Amino acid sequence: MPRLSYLKALHRALADELERDPAVCVFGEDIGVGVNNVTSGLLQRFGSSRVVDMPLSEQAFTSFATGAAMAGRRPVIEFQIPSLLFLVFEQIVNQAHKFSLMTGGQTAVPVTYFLPGSGSRAGWAGQHSDHPYSLFAHAGVKTAVPATPTDAYGLFVSAIRDPDPVVLFGPSGSLGVSEDVDFATLAPVPLGVGRVHRPGTDVTVVALGHLVQTALAVAEQLSDQVSVEVFDPRTVYPFDWAGLAASLARTGRLVVVDDSNRFCGFGGEVVATAAEGMRLIAAPRRVTRPDGAVLPFAPELDSALQPGQDQLTNAVLEVVKNA
Repeated sequence: MPRLSYLKALHRALADELERDPAVCVFGEDIGVGVNNVTSGLLQRFGSSRVVDMPLSEQAFTSFATGAAMAGRRPVIEFQIPSLLFLVFEQIVNQAHKFSLMTGGQTAVPVTYFLPGSGSRAGWAGQHSDHPYSLFAHAGVKTAVPATPTDAYGLFVSAIRDPDPVVLFGPSGSLGVSEDVDFATLAPVPLGVGRVHRPGTDVTVVALGHLVQTALAVAEQLSDQVSVEVFDPRTVYPFDWAGLAASLARTGRLVVVDDSNRFCGFGGEVVATAAEGMRLIAAPRRVTRPDGAVLPFAPELDSALQPGQDQLTNAVLEVVKNA
């Protein structure tokens, strides 16, 4: 069975959708040369009218994509670094996201905002290491963070086909992941449907993106002491609350590992919602970046501020011990 890497899965999904639907087009900086290895070869294959290198003005071409979508196209925008999403937050949240709601559904804005390499990369420092998926979920924008190559393919396809704006984060820590795949089985993955990567009976660990691999490593490490279920929501918004409730019905304990700053982060929302109406027999725990974290250039400090395997292991053991 062939191997499929995370990056190749993203490339394959984008190429398949360009082939399938002539309304799909791609905007971004240096996408003609495939600077992030996702758009490589697409300019030559589909032409400059559909794979468009844009000038260095993210606000301009993000707004341009909104107009193109309202005129019947399905733009995919590639951003090179996560902090650029702060720059275009107004265009995404206040314009593209709200048009269909403010027109009673008469106007669709099917734009996919795509970031291959979100979160920290070693030594990229404070202005290149953000992971702002919580911000878009808070605003009600559909937001996906795939963990595996098959989910990267399926969620990217679903995002492109969706009638609403979707932000898709491809975490830096996931880009090197690969798996054996029968290409004939690759298919869209519905937004809002989670996945249990490993069943368990003692504690549920909720993890997104590259942290799914961290959670699986902890589950294996503790397998002779604790039965850990790893639940991957796959989309931050809409969140699969029914899937989480089913998992907690089995385990009764919850730990969330979240590559966001702790205050007002995704992890806090998961913990609060679970506490309000799901089965818990112990106080839940979060493993996150610190409050107000800005990741530094020094690799040791960068690593120290990110949620990691040791922190997650301690949180799992604490939840089980205190039940």
